[in-house]
Amino acid sequence: MAEWIYVCRTDEIGKDDLMRWDYEGRTYAIYNTEKGFFATDGHCSHEDQHLEDGIVIGMVIECPLHGGRFDIATGRALSPPVCFDLVTYPLDVREDRIFVKI
Repeated sequence: MAEWIYVCRTDEIGKDDLMRWDYEGRTYAIYNTEKGFFATDGHCSHEDQHLEDGIVIGMVIECPLHGGRFDIATGRALSPPVCFDLVTYPLDVREDRIFVKI
């Protein structure tokens, strides 16, 4: 059963940036974008590179290894070499605290 898990405070993630969040053996990426906060799998679907050192460009995350890009809101793969989408997770901001449903 999915449950809401506390991740961090909103001020812990810079604007147009992301942070790595590890929980129960899995890694996630939590984003602070122009359209709000989002959560995806933390590894690129191409070569299992963590996205924490990637670049947030608007609503896109660019993988630091080969430059593949994903839509942050939907997880959709946007450019080669990535061809598999990222899994996205529901996220809720309560006052200044971020929760993810996993």
